[in-house]
Amino acid sequence: MSNRPFDSLPPTESLELENGLTLVPRVKLSFTIYPTNPTVTKPVDEWKLKLTLIDFLQTSLSSPVTVPEDDLEIRRVGDLKKRKREDPVAQGSICIRDLRFLNRTTNRSNVDEEGKEEEDVKVLEKKYMDWRKYIVEKMDGMELNLEGVKYRLNVAVPASDDFEAMKKAWEEFYAFGNRGHSRSGRQEPDTIVLRGLPSRWFAEPLVSSKPSMLVTHSIFSRLGTIRNLNVAEDNDLGKEAEEIVNIVSGLSCKIVVQFEKFKDFYNALKVLSGRSLQKQGSRLKADYEVNWDKDRMFQNSRSHTQETSRMSKMAAGNYRSEAPRRQQQISRSSPDDARRKRFKD
Repeated sequence: MSNRPFDSLPPTESLELENGLTLVPRVKLSFTIYPTNPTVTKPVDEWKLKLTLIDFLQTSLSSPVTVPEDDLEIRRVGDLKKRKREDPVAQGSICIRDLRFLNRTTNRSNVDEEGKEEEDVKVLEKKYMDWRKYIVEKMDGMELNLEGVKYRLNVAVPASDDFEAMKKAWEEFYAFGNRGHSRSGRQEPDTIVLRGLPSRWFAEPLVSSKPSMLVTHSIFSRLGTIRNLNVAEDNDLGKEAEEIVNIVSGLSCKIVVQFEKFKDFYNALKVLSGRSLQKQGSRLKADYEVNWDKDRMFQNSRSHTQETSRMSKMAAGNYRSEAPRRQQQISRSSPDDARRKRFKD
């Protein structure tokens, strides 16, 4: 466990949060499996596929990697007979959590000096990125032979684990669209969206199993000063994955955090990317998804609230202004005037 500030945390070290939660490092790879013969309708043997991939990681890399079976997830498609020729027969993910081998050549005896420590972090970050790129290149496009059926494996780093790609995406987003919301005039993001987090880890013990705003705020305050926070059940995640993964509605939550400063947003997204969440006393590791908020949730909700308030005031103002006008019209024609007009002749 690291004691250094999280904004200078190497990608191979853990970070303690509040409420017994810890961010633990990982390398996550997503893969899809295609049959070389598009007419194949036989389902993939998950057990043999797992054994093949685990054996490859242990025997075919420059540094052998051991992956427990629980960290290798395979999801078959619902009905192979209904799949299109270009569709995969299965997809899944691999989480490599033991990254200690990356630290072996970066330890120094004189790490007390700040300059050398920062240099070590940069060296370790580059080594981490290079090794992740290496393993993707080794696995992407490899052929598998399972029970006489040949398959092709496509491997990539998930979007939520690629911080540099997310950074490039928001820079392009704000460079080519006048959509920034920084008070200083510079267009920068400030909001992070997390999905697939266990709701009970953010709940108040002995009170409710639903996520609590108070508990969530105390946890994410470790990453920076929070301006806005939203916590809700992540039912959409279950709908999106309904056909391929078993997700019970209400067990996962979606958390949106808006930070006061861009620096806090930047450091928080960087430390959340490429890590899993673990609860003290639990063997479960939550492999959440994280990204920056392209939809500007809090700004749009604030604008909607302001527009609603403005329209309400206008409506109230029009109602108030109509009343005196009618009052004036009524007062201009008195009962005596009406009687005189009626009996003029």
